[in-house]
Amino acid sequence: MDKVVLAFSGGLDTSVCVKLLQEKYGMEVITACVDVGQPEEEIKKPEESAKTIGSSKHYTIDAKDEFAKDYAFRCVKTNALYEGYPLSTAFARPLIAKKIVEVAEKENATTIAHGCTGKGNDQFRFEATIRSESDLDIVAPIRDYNLTRTEEQDYAREHGIPLPSEKIYSIDENIWGRSIEGGLLENPATAAPEEIYEWTNSTVDAPDEVEIVKIRFVKGEPVCINDEKLDPVSLIRKANEIAGKHGVGRIDMIEDRIIGLKSRENYETPGAILLITAHAALEKLVFSREEIKFAERLSQKYAELVYNGLWNEPLREDLDVVNDHMQKRVNGCVEVRLHKGSLKVITKSSPNALYNEETVSFEDKELIDQREMIGMVKYHDIQGSEYYNVCKKD
Repeated sequence: MDKVVLAFSGGLDTSVCVKLLQEKYGMEVITACVDVGQPEEEIKKPEESAKTIGSSKHYTIDAKDEFAKDYAFRCVKTNALYEGYPLSTAFARPLIAKKIVEVAEKENATTIAHGCTGKGNDQFRFEATIRSESDLDIVAPIRDYNLTRTEEQDYAREHGIPLPSEKIYSIDENIWGRSIEGGLLENPATAAPEEIYEWTNSTVDAPDEVEIVKIRFVKGEPVCINDEKLDPVSLIRKANEIAGKHGVGRIDMIEDRIIGLKSRENYETPGAILLITAHAALEKLVFSREEIKFAERLSQKYAELVYNGLWNEPLREDLDVVNDHMQKRVNGCVEVRLHKGSLKVITKSSPNALYNEETVSFEDKELIDQREMIGMVKYHDIQGSEYYNVCKKD
């Protein structure tokens, strides 16, 4: 009997997949759950569910440190926003796929399976990474059998699969962010209820007092919050706690999926918003004008590659090389003011700043002689002048 390794969360989709893989594909099923910062119960539950449903072996893989350092911090260093929001699920998928491949190779499996549907983004993200890192076969039972959620529930009852607790919403969570979709949220004309949020206070419940948080960066990576040095996982959690308390990081948007569908998505990314905002402000202090313009284009392209599941696209690695060189100078401290759902950068300092207080001062007359600007200003818009002369002739 061929072995298949299933990326397993313990939810309805992947629980049904275990039996489908055994019954329809005739395979021995090994399940694997990759920990990228899900709630503790979402790490324990898959292990218990896998045994109950009939997995021959289950792996729990702790990848939080790797995810924080090599993926979430990449999001900070590139200011990667897709259609305006920090990517969380998309950054986690290539790492999860990589770890599943490692398990498959260890177990001499022939196949990898996932529980993605044919409408979402994750099928692209998982399979692009799996195919680039292995020659294993890939199956997606929910997609292969075109199953609806109701059909999955019926199949689970028929085969004695314990149904996960009924959830109104589909939620994906890691240390970098939460995504909430489905249920009444599918109607864009319906306001998101307060119950969907766990990481962030509403602006009503946020503290009345202003809080100022100081973040230190070294080579573009955050290393300290309020002068406390923290490892990447702890720093992200601290940033989530502080920003979430003040109601920062709620996003409600219409998003364009890879296949072209528009979907209503809700996100909680308080720490990501805080860190990226501070990082982008520090870049403005140390980058040249041309570097800033290039960094904006790099950010957009990087986010598109990650969102589209193209983590192993050579251009992504190329952009990392360029960005890592640029980030060598992104050192310094940024202070951010948080209050009732808003955040504002109030101070920034860096030993690598291109800002020169002496030359920009209105009191300076020695470093920059204003009289030397006359010729430069005179011919600044020479083409505009010529254009208007032509218009007058016409």
